[in-house]
Amino acid sequence: MTEFITNSERETEQAGETFARSLPDGCVVAMYGELGSGKTAFVRGMAKGMGIDCRVSSPTFTIVNEYRGQRELIHFDMYRLHSGDELFDIGWEDYLRRGSVCAVEWSENVEDAFEGDEIIVRFEKTGDHSRRIVVEGGESLC
Repeated sequence: MTEFITNSERETEQAGETFARSLPDGCVVAMYGELGSGKTAFVRGMAKGMGIDCRVSSPTFTIVNEYRGQRELIHFDMYRLHSGDELFDIGWEDYLRRGSVCAVEWSENVEDAFEGDEIIVRFEKTGDHSRRIVVEGGESLC
């Protein structure tokens, strides 16, 4: 288990960057946390840590955004989905086969689609700008 305590959006991005630097391709990062808890800021940092230099935004309305640079990051927002079946309907298995890092916001909505080898990242608001971010799993490095 790894824990980050952040006190600003920038620090949350830096935590994501640190986390992603050694993250191997093919990992699923399942993120849990309430609205505004820092999930998208963390993914922005992940992109930077993976050598991706582009604008990262929440795919709330598009469901998925793809970012390419030195590596590939596929960013999902499951807020509008209600089950793993809906995730499979948008091609989840095809995304997994690509061997990219898949970062999944609102994972609680599609938990039945996961195989149990994902890295879990939990976000907790501890103040207006402070967050506790706990990373669990990934011992087998995906």
